[in-house]
Amino acid sequence: MEVETQAGEGGGRGRKGSSQAGVSNILLGPRDSLVGKLTVEGDIRVRGSVEGELAASGDVQIDPSARVSAPISGRNVSVRGKVTGDVIAAERLLLAGHGSLEGNVQVGRLAIEDGATLNGNVSMTALRRDGHPAAEESPASES
Repeated sequence: MEVETQAGEGGGRGRKGSSQAGVSNILLGPRDSLVGKLTVEGDIRVRGSVEGELAASGDVQIDPSARVSAPISGRNVSVRGKVTGDVIAAERLLLAGHGSLEGNVQVGRLAIEDGATLNGNVSMTALRRDGHPAAEESPASES
């Protein structure tokens, strides 16, 4: 069964959508707030406020209206709002618009648009989806 889960602006509801089977797409609306830890097999989009921790197997979007005080991990992370906390993006981190990030980042790729700010240390390395460095494969030794 394909399910898309949304919370915010009208409450939580499940419905059939275009997402992959067993994968959730979570939306925290502009009047929503989360205090605690949210771990999602899928994508997260934040328009409201978060204090705690965000982790997604998919993409994480922080919209311009969002205020996040939490570590964030995801495949691709885009920040257009205000984030205070460390970020791990297995593939790509995008800071866009007037987005601001105060924290250390560990990314595969980094893009910062004019007008966005980053205050913290940057570590660029190939990462697995779980946020750990990808192990370089070495050829098997022949005996």
